[in-house]
Amino acid sequence: MSKFLDSLETRDPTERERDLMARLPELVAHAKNKSEYFAGALKSVDAASVNSRATLQQLPVLRKHALIELQKQHKPFGGLTATPLGGLGRIFSSPGPIYDPEGRDADWWHFARALYAAGFRSGDLVHNTFSYHFTPAGFMFEGAAQKIGCCVFPAGTGQTEMQVATIADLRPVAYVGTPSFLKIIIEKADELRTDISCLKKAMLSAEAFFPAQQTLFKSRGIACFQSYGTADLGMIAYETGAHEGLVLDENLILEIVRPGTGDPVAPGEVGEVLITTFNPDYPLIRFATGDMSATLPGTSPCGRTNTRIKGWMGRADQTTKVKGMFVHPEQVAAVLKRHSEIGKARLVVTNPQTSDSMTLRCEVAAPPAGLAAAVAASIRDITKLRSEVDLVAPGSLPNDGKVIEDARKYD
Repeated sequence: MSKFLDSLETRDPTERERDLMARLPELVAHAKNKSEYFAGALKSVDAASVNSRATLQQLPVLRKHALIELQKQHKPFGGLTATPLGGLGRIFSSPGPIYDPEGRDADWWHFARALYAAGFRSGDLVHNTFSYHFTPAGFMFEGAAQKIGCCVFPAGTGQTEMQVATIADLRPVAYVGTPSFLKIIIEKADELRTDISCLKKAMLSAEAFFPAQQTLFKSRGIACFQSYGTADLGMIAYETGAHEGLVLDENLILEIVRPGTGDPVAPGEVGEVLITTFNPDYPLIRFATGDMSATLPGTSPCGRTNTRIKGWMGRADQTTKVKGMFVHPEQVAAVLKRHSEIGKARLVVTNPQTSDSMTLRCEVAAPPAGLAAAVAASIRDITKLRSEVDLVAPGSLPNDGKVIEDARKYD
């Protein structure tokens, strides 16, 4: 059995680049003809002339945070989709809110490569703990697992004791979810003295993967791999058996640019991840994710020849990922609008015991009774995440313009 999903993964890099550039004119033409947004944004662009990285870099950048306003103006997708609603399979909602489409093709999100590289094979039972509610992560991995012949148990999130009991009963060999939840499941199984040693491999995403977690999972005989994707683009890059960076998916063009611009940085320099995707339903061109990363030199020792990146290295703006969900400065502003007593606020994200935690620090002159609880309820309603609330005196917060402070430590 091949260790590669298909021959595309081992192409000569020159051949891959030539193929991607040859497909660009058709992509631009398709976007202009089928997407209302790109019909306007690329109105003066001759699609046939966009056939190189140099000409691609002349096109405008579309930033992820712009989707919120675009979608408010033109619901549900801001005019960006090239397929009408009747041709789509599902619609999802990410914090913002940002609405994301899903087409009808098998493995529409292109996660099968990641699972295959992690050793997932036909006949495996996969315990999928990503959410199937509102956000697409559960379906991203389910479609990919089914494409390569796996059977999936749609566990979703929470209900730890039931997760442990189900694993003990069904004996899945593979786990899909966040590293923090896998740690919780293992600790609960230990507490209940339940055998879950059937788990032998895991695809982890949506969070940082800490050394202590890596050590724990290795001690339990679980081979772990990371993947990096978004609800807008699907799979971007994935870890292989070489464990040296993340290999780019075959259906994308990657640019690493200076944050806030579309200008490429030098090879190896940290910059913002900007993606062009050959997705006929949602043809995002020069889409700035807001994520930071850098390319690695050469090709992977695993034999895959596509570009490698170091992985997720933070955000280019104040938008922050907490427990796999993006939190935007606009959401903090929405909380403040509900509570006029608050003069200024700062959301501080920390990670005690390697688990993400949020605290909204609010300057309030004379807080009325029950304000903290009411603010906490507003945060949960708007961000779909729990947060502590710390009411402080006016003037207590730094005067540095920050709305969200990522104070997490990764050493």
